Amino acid sequence: MDIIVDTFADPRLPFSPSELADLVRCLARTLQISLHGLVVRITHDQEMAELHARFAGGLGPTNVLSFPTDDPGRLGDLVLSADTVAREAELYLQPFRAYAARLVAHGLLHLAGLPHGPEMDALTDLAVAQCVAEVPGFAWGEP
Repeated sequence: MDIIVDTFADPRLPFSPSELADLVRCLARTLQISLHGLVVRITHDQEMAELHARFAGGLGPTNVLSFPTDDPGRLGDLVLSADTVAREAELYLQPFRAYAARLVAHGLLHLAGLPHGPEMDALTDLAVAQCVAEVPGFAWGEP
């Protein structure tokens, strides 16, 4: 099964679903994570705020949420808010695509069972450095 990329509500991402799928494949390969049954959903702040409140008890939108499954044949779902990612990329003075790559890697590591901490940070840095150089359009110097 391949990655399913769902761009609900047309958040007008600066990359196509196929470019995002290429990035996800590179990150997963670098992190040695099987993508079987992964769904990546790109949404807007309104839906993300609803998901954040319902499943994490959070208030307002967040940048990325991971929903692992107990099914060994399915990795789970990864949801990104294009609105929040764009705001944060601007706030942190990072190109949107490269910042999105960092959040996708972060979410994949959560789906693989890794908690926040130094190991997650190091693996995220490694995968992002590899993939933003390898996947066209995701380099740090690109918008």
